[in-house]
Formats: sequence, C-alpha cells, structure tokens
Amino acid sequence: MIVSGPTKRSSLAPLCHVAKELSIPVLYIHSVGFFSSFSVQLPAEFPIVETHPDPESTQDLRLLNPWPELVAAAAKMSDLNSLDDHQHGHVPYILLLLRFLEQWKQSHDGNAPGNYKEKTEFREFVRSQARTSNPEGGEENFDEAAAAVLKTISPFSLRSSIREIFDMDECKQLSPTSQDFWIIASAIKTFYESHSVLPLPGSLPDMKAQSADYISLQNIYKAKARQDVEEVTATVRRLESQLGRQTPAILDREIEVFCKNAAHIKVVRGRSIPQVSIDSDMATWKTIRNQLSMPDSLMPAFIACQILDSVVDEIQSSGQEESLSVDDSGLWNSHTQRILALLNVANGDGIGEDAKQQITDAIQELRRAEGGELHNISSLTGGLVAQEALKVLTRQYVPLDNTCVFDGARSRSEMYRL
Repeated sequence: MIVSGPTKRSSLAPLCHVAKELSIPVLYIHSVGFFSSFSVQLPAEFPIVETHPDPESTQDLRLLNPWPELVAAAAKMSDLNSLDDHQHGHVPYILLLLRFLEQWKQSHDGNAPGNYKEKTEFREFVRSQARTSNPEGGEENFDEAAAAVLKTISPFSLRSSIREIFDMDECKQLSPTSQDFWIIASAIKTFYESHSVLPLPGSLPDMKAQSADYISLQNIYKAKARQDVEEVTATVRRLESQLGRQTPAILDREIEVFCKNAAHIKVVRGRSIPQVSIDSDMATWKTIRNQLSMPDSLMPAFIACQILDSVVDEIQSSGQEESLSVDDSGLWNSHTQRILALLNVANGDGIGEDAKQQITDAIQELRRAEGGELHNISSLTGGLVAQEALKVLTRQYVPLDNTCVFDGARSRSEMYRL
C-alpha cells in the first residue's frame, strides 16, 4: 500500500494500524521542493531468504573440514613435481590448498594455520611452490591459491544474525500455523547442531583449471549440496508430520533455495511509519537526537516534513481549507514550536542552536515550494520507492528499514531506523 503525503493524521494512523494487523506493508512518501522522504512499514516479522549478498561472501569451500569425496579428489592428484608446465599451471587452486594444508599439518602437530602470522607463512609457502621457469614467469592458479588463503583457511563461524534467528521464539516454538520460513529455519538449525556447519551452497568461484578438472570439482560440491538439502528436507517433512499441518507440504524448491542462502537469511522486525509526536518511542527519539547532533545530517528535512504534516492535518481537520493556507505563518510557527518543544524534552538538555537553524532552513524550503513537487525530485524518489516496493513484493534483497530522506540540492540521501 502506497500513501503520498502530506496526509491527514486522523486518516494515516488508523490506516497504518489496520495494515499492520493484516500484515500489509505500507509506503508513506513526501516529495516537496528539493526534499523527499519515504518510510516503509513492514509486518512485525518480515523474513527474507534471497537477500542477494556479495557473491564473494557466499563462497563456502570447507577447506578445513572437507568431506570424504573432496579429500579423495585431492588425494588422487599425483606428485606435483611430475606434472608438465601446462598441467601444473592448471591444477584447481582448491586442490592445491588442500594438498599444501596436509603438508603444513605434518610439520605443525596436525594443526592448520590458526592465526594471522601462521596464515601469512602458509600463504608464502603456497607462493613458493609456483614455477617461475615457464614462459609466463609464474602461475595464475598459484596466485589464486595464495590470494584465497586468508579468506578460506578459517574454521566455520555462524554469523550472529543467523544465531539470533535460531534463537527467536518463532524458530524454537513451532506450531501448525507457523510460516514455511520458520519450519525450514528450524530444520536448518537442527542441521547446524548436528554438523556445526550450515548446508553447503555448492557454488564454486571461477578459477584457472582445465574444463574437465573444474567440472569434476564442481560436481563434487554440487553432490554435497544436494546431500545436505536432502537431509534438511527430511527434517522438514518430519516437522510437518509432528505439527500436523493442514496446509500443503513445503515445496522442495523452497527448501533448496533456503539451504543455498542459509548463511545470509534475514528477518526484519517491521516498525510503524515514524511520527514525531508525544507517542514516539524511545528508540525513535534516540535516533533523532543522535542525528541532530551531526552537522551534515538530513534529519532536519525529516523534521520539517513532519511539521508540514501537522500543518496540513490542522487545515484539513478544521474544515477551513478555503480560509487557511499551507503557507500560513501562524500555523507553521505554532507547529514548529510544538515539535521543537517535544524535541527539547526528549533530548534532555535540549537541541542546539545549529540544529534549530537547520530545521528552520529546511522549513523555508518546504514553504518556498508551497507544498508542491519538483518533477525531477519526484521522479527520482518514485524510482527509489518502486525499488523498495519490488523488494517487498518479491521478498528479494533486503528492503529499507525504515526511513529514507533525500536532499536534491546536495544530491545526498540517508537512511534511518526510526
């Protein structure tokens, strides 16, 4: 649901309340003069599986705890010294690292490189194994292996955000009405408790290798990923049976996608459309207070839009639309003083003169525009809002949480959780 402001508060508040009860997302937009702002009100819990993180962060090579098939692939590799230059320069770097890790462990009491110093030493050891007598004067696959040491030679660690999801009541206390997300999340948690890792994504980065060798290695990772998905699926089916769910069984495809993205799932705890009022919670006041103390913050523009809402609300509520103007100085002054008083109370020591002046300047821009839009600012804002709407509708990527302010004069934007 998209609402364009300024809007009468007596209409906006109940609309947002009902939308929250029905778990309907709401987007509330302002575009006045060179300023625009929009807020997203999401349901109380808004889980996202396909967050589309940086591709490099999704790679899970499991070099420190390889499964038997991967160990066997590394063991099959013949003595590197017996390979000709072409073969030597095309050994996949994953197999190189596995082989050199075994050599390292033999001289370090069976331990892999643990701290930064040891990893640096191991990296130099890997580099030293490359041939430089070939026509290229080096080997790209060994360069790839050395570059991957610091980010791949590390024990698996569960991200704090995933641990928080596993500890949420929705994940621990399932019911027949639980969303599919929480059923699968509980199954993933069971997998983690059994193996101390998450399901393998199964994807491989590009690397210097012969096509046949790369495909063979890729199949090993894909086979392990399928095996992990099958285990999680079996747990999901068991949970469905235990809960006696009447809804259709969770699709295999949905479980597979979840397993592939398990390390990057996200649950957004939706907040209401923010309003600067006596009913605002402490988290909102704290964010506003912190932002107003920063000289370049765009929070004054957000405050100005809130004052504009109050002005329009009084005009529409009074029934004197014909006699009162959105540029009425008396209305602006009274509502500005009221909101500044609220800010002073919430801030304890009061807000500084610089912050007051910034709010006054932002108000002057809104009054200059007489509540009207500039087509280029509204067009850009519309593109931003459309992007957020697509995220919410498709549950792809992480949506705004929960307010964005744009200053077209300085071409700057900021996001706040209010």
